[in-house]
Amino acid sequence: MAEQAAPNAPVARPDAESRLDLDRSALLAMGHGRLRALAAEIRTMLVEQVCASGGHLGVNLGVVELSIALHRVFDSPRDPIVFDTGHQSYVHKILTGRAKEFGSLRRRHGLSGYPSRAESVHDWVENSHASTALSYAHGLAAGLGLHDHRAGRSVAAVIGDGAMTGGLAWEGLNNLAERPELPVVIVLNDNGRSYDPTIGGLARHLAGLRAGRRGPGADGPNVFEQLGLAYLGPVDGHDIPATEAALRKAREMRQVVVVHTVTDKGRGWAPAETDPADRMHGIGVLDPVTGRPHAPAGTSWTEVFGREMAELGAEFEDIVCLSGAMRGPVGLAPFAERFPERFFDVGIAEQQAVCTASGMAMAGSRPVVAVYATFLTRALDQVLMDVALHRMPVTFVLDRAGVTGPDGASHHGMWDLGFLAQIPGLRVAAPRDAGQLKALLREAVTGTGPCVIRFPKAAAGPGIARLKGIDGIDVLHHDEAGKRDVLLLACGPLAADAVEAARRLEARGVGVTVADPRWVLPVPEAALDLVRSHGSVVTVEDGCRVGGFGAALALACVDAGLPHRIRVLGLPREFIEHGSRGELLAAHGLDAPGIVRASLDALALARPAERTR
Repeated sequence: MAEQAAPNAPVARPDAESRLDLDRSALLAMGHGRLRALAAEIRTMLVEQVCASGGHLGVNLGVVELSIALHRVFDSPRDPIVFDTGHQSYVHKILTGRAKEFGSLRRRHGLSGYPSRAESVHDWVENSHASTALSYAHGLAAGLGLHDHRAGRSVAAVIGDGAMTGGLAWEGLNNLAERPELPVVIVLNDNGRSYDPTIGGLARHLAGLRAGRRGPGADGPNVFEQLGLAYLGPVDGHDIPATEAALRKAREMRQVVVVHTVTDKGRGWAPAETDPADRMHGIGVLDPVTGRPHAPAGTSWTEVFGREMAELGAEFEDIVCLSGAMRGPVGLAPFAERFPERFFDVGIAEQQAVCTASGMAMAGSRPVVAVYATFLTRALDQVLMDVALHRMPVTFVLDRAGVTGPDGASHHGMWDLGFLAQIPGLRVAAPRDAGQLKALLREAVTGTGPCVIRFPKAAAGPGIARLKGIDGIDVLHHDEAGKRDVLLLACGPLAADAVEAARRLEARGVGVTVADPRWVLPVPEAALDLVRSHGSVVTVEDGCRVGGFGAALALACVDAGLPHRIRVLGLPREFIEHGSRGELLAAHGLDAPGIVRASLDALALARPAERTR
């Protein structure tokens, strides 16, 4: 068993990054005693640096020794090493020449929190969504011609047991079983968890393997052997010699081999080891000694949703909630604790969650599916064909919608409005504040047909009172003299920036109305009435400009024969880098100064047209 770093060990010395800037030859030259010391140094660095930047800590503390063994056995990048999911690649980054840059982790223009092809040749894929590694490994091995044993190359796919609950992982496994001669080493990192504990038959099967039982009976083959794959393990993933020996043997077999490693999530840092929720899976900025925030954070959108969902559950007994292995991160823990028989964790399987929800709705329940916005794209077929086509009253709650910040391109929830706008019968709401989240959530779960509620990863700001309502649209600001130069239609929390922009514009003599559509898709008819009464129109949304609310409004204006040019503020059709939410919103003109600039531009374009009338 590898020596464990002392809990709350002193932080790394200033030259720690230099000491950890190793090449593979140096790693191969180390004896096992030095390797144990290296593991302790890396673990200390992880605690210090990730507590300073925020990120995925618990899972990386659990793969320190495993990552060291991987890089001693496999010659990266010649031998591709693929991580599933990529949030467990921090140690891989440190061991491949990025230790000196690790302090920039998840900061704008710094290291990504996931594998990044732009960062290093050692990062073959940017797989930050789960259950993809086995398909990547199958494609890499087949595409590189690795079935030719003379090449001597291998592919290693490191997949967590949580990611193995996803359907794509089993599709990859099935296809690898069809080509067992491919030199692919599947490293099953079994720590019993994704965010939440791993659920279902697979979890029970792996528990049996860990306990020494080979299958349903005492001595039967395990599921991997039943598929025709070689299997080694279980092996203690914190024992470097044992793990290295198993990996080396698997590599030498020159076929598809499953190496079952058992690790402890959060290992070596007491706050993570004792965290009952998710072993400090993903953290914000924390004190590296206590594991607590330096200052209390404001109430998040997720917390507001979680509390209200539990209250609605008490009021309506037909409400059920579904989560994809993320009851805590999406705010469903309070509901699950109060109503365990009405909460369903389906594992990392969004397609299963959505299709199951449709079946529950058919049976008379009111399902609520809570998921990160970026992960709903994995189940769009089910949203379209299994929910919307059947007109089922399923409510989708999209956490982390819009710009999420440090998690970067794969986790920005910026695509949902563009996708969902195409689905018949689906309504999308974007609450501007906590009060509206509660109101819109109630409207969704008591209404008919499918609905979506979207909100960002952020603290829920102060409430913004409406001045009046117009057929479901809230007017938040208007010019006291009745001037209607510019109409600002702002979606969700960006309404606060729109109101501030209106104040700045009025100081320059521009009359502004700010309205919150609340239900942003399909475009409310009352929005067109507001457009008719204003000279210029600017829409503001925390999502892609292409296909979102602004684009839908512009099309509705064309269909209604309105001459207005709609200035659409939103995110470009690009993969946006990581950085703080505030930085990225400002960079794309989605703050008060940006809205002011866009409004003045729209006004300048509209006024010549007015003079020709």
